[in-house]
Amino acid sequence: MLRFLIHYGIHFIIPIAIGFIFFKKEDRARAIIILLAAILIDVDHLFAARIFDPNRCSINFHFLHQYWAIVFYFGLLFFKKTRIFGITLLLHMLADTTDCYLMQLEIE
Repeated sequence: MLRFLIHYGIHFIIPIAIGFIFFKKEDRARAIIILLAAILIDVDHLFAARIFDPNRCSINFHFLHQYWAIVFYFGLLFFKKTRIFGITLLLHMLADTTDCYLMQLEIE
């Protein structure tokens, strides 16, 4: 249960907090929607033999979760127009990496 709360807390609560803390009121709703939209990157799970496996580490398994993709997402941070997308995608990777780490520690 703790692993679930941490993983999905990073996916959903942290983006909302980032939106409220770092964006002006007039930009906040748009920023939060973009930050929450990172979950759409999980479309690559549809190409796995088993779409959802709670005991599988997504990092370097699904094609949009591979190391080359993470490097690309990091590169998005360097351009103002793509920065929020880089933050969004890297936050998603952080959530999944944390989940993999907690899985190794066998924290439920």
